[in-house]
Amino acid sequence: MKTRIMVFGTFDGLHKGHLNFFRQAKNLAKNSFLIVSIARDKNVFKIKKEKSLFSEKQRFNLIKKCKLADKVVFSGLNNYLAHIKKEKPDIIALGYDQKAYVQELKKDLKNKKINIKIVRLKSYKKNIYKNYLLKKKNKLI
Repeated sequence: MKTRIMVFGTFDGLHKGHLNFFRQAKNLAKNSFLIVSIARDKNVFKIKKEKSLFSEKQRFNLIKKCKLADKVVFSGLNNYLAHIKKEKPDIIALGYDQKAYVQELKKDLKNKKINIKIVRLKSYKKNIYKNYLLKKKNKLI
């Protein structure tokens, strides 16, 4: 049986940091199944106070094309727990800098009696591969 691992993000253009993030998540289990959850446009704006460069559909297709994700899904529009419950991950892998989306995650999962291991992944050259830095240099794909 495969270990279902879920990651979340905007993924507004792909860079080596994102690809490393996916690989780290997949490597959390020997026989893994990686589910990548794409932030909805509405929620990106709500969290980051700015629009993403690419639409949610474009970001979805970009992740599908990279071939590291076994499944790509959209996050919930209003309730982030619903799509987590639907996908039934064994592990949620968080990026080193993910804070806004996951502040209450452990508490919410516990309150709903959803038992999922949460792991924080390491950064990959964080002074180079951050979207806001790459946007300045026009180096996002």
